[in-house]
Amino acid sequence: MKKTVLALILSGATVLAHAAWPEKPLTLVVPYPPGGATDTIARLLAGPLGKRLGQSVIVENKAGAGTAIGAQAVARANADGYTLLISSNTTFTVNPALKSKLPYDPQKDFESIGLIGTSPLVLLAHPKVPATTVQEVIALSKKSPNGLNFGSFGVGTTAHLAGEMFKVMTGANLVHVAYRGSAPAMTDLIGGQIPLSFDTSVAARPQMAAGKVKAIAVTTAKRSPQMPQVPTVAELGFSGYEMVPWITIVTRRGMSNEARAKLEKALKETVLDPATRGELERKGLDVAYQPGKVYDTRVAQELPLLRAYAHRANIPVQ
Repeated sequence: MKKTVLALILSGATVLAHAAWPEKPLTLVVPYPPGGATDTIARLLAGPLGKRLGQSVIVENKAGAGTAIGAQAVARANADGYTLLISSNTTFTVNPALKSKLPYDPQKDFESIGLIGTSPLVLLAHPKVPATTVQEVIALSKKSPNGLNFGSFGVGTTAHLAGEMFKVMTGANLVHVAYRGSAPAMTDLIGGQIPLSFDTSVAARPQMAAGKVKAIAVTTAKRSPQMPQVPTVAELGFSGYEMVPWITIVTRRGMSNEARAKLEKALKETVLDPATRGELERKGLDVAYQPGKVYDTRVAQELPLLRAYAHRANIPVQ
C-alpha cells in the first residue's frame, strides 16, 4: 500500500515538473547586430512572448558570416526549446543556395515555431542622388564610369541577391558593398558614403519618414500595404522581379511536444494580438502568421528556386 501511494506521489510530481516548462528564461538569438530590422522585430516580440510563457525571453545578438554564426549557435544548442533563432530566408534558403558549406542544415537542424510575416525589401537612395525612379537609377548608373555602389546587410543575404537580380534584369551598372548588418549599411546610406542600398521595410520606414533616405521601389510582386505609395520593380517594366524576405522563429529540431505546443501557442497569440501586431505593422512588417509546419514546405520549395535565381544572376557559389 505504501509503495503504491509513493508511486502515485512520484508520478504526480513528475507530471507537475513536466508541465512546468519553461522553468527558466529563454534566449532569442538574432544573427545580426543590434538596430536592424530583425533585431527590431525580436525586441518587439520578446516582452509579450515572455509574458505568455511565464519566463523572460532574452534577445542575444550573434552577428557575422551572413547569419551563419547565430544559426550555428542555435543548431548546436540543446534541443529543449530554450534557445530560439529569429531570422529570414537569408539563413534558411539564400545561404544554402549560395554556399556549398554551412555549419548548419536548415532542414535537418531546425524546426519552426511559426512564421511571423514578410518584410519587403526597398531600393533606397540618399536624398541627394539625382534619381527618383527605377529608370532614372538605371540611367544614372550607366552614366557613372565605375557604376553606383549599393549596400546590403551582408554577402549572400536577400538584399544582396535582390541587388544582383536587379542588375541582371535591368542592365544597371551597380557594385555591391556588403555590410555586417542593416544598421551600418543604413548609417552609410544616410551619411552619403553609398548612394543606394537594398534594405528591409522595417529598417527603411523610420528613415523615409524622417527624410533621411528616399524609396525608389519595393522588391515584392505587389505593392506593400505598409508602403502603398512605393511602386514595385516588377510594375515598372521588369515583370518577374521579386525577392521577399520572410521572418520565422526556429529552434533546434527535437524538442518535446509539450514545449513545441506551448511555444507555438504563445507565438501565435503574440503575433496576432492587436497591440503587438499594430506595432509590427507600424515598423513596416507585413504580418501574416503561419504555423511552424509551413516552414519545411517553404524551404523545400524555395531553395531550388533561389539556386536557379543565383545562377541567372551569375553569383558564384562559395
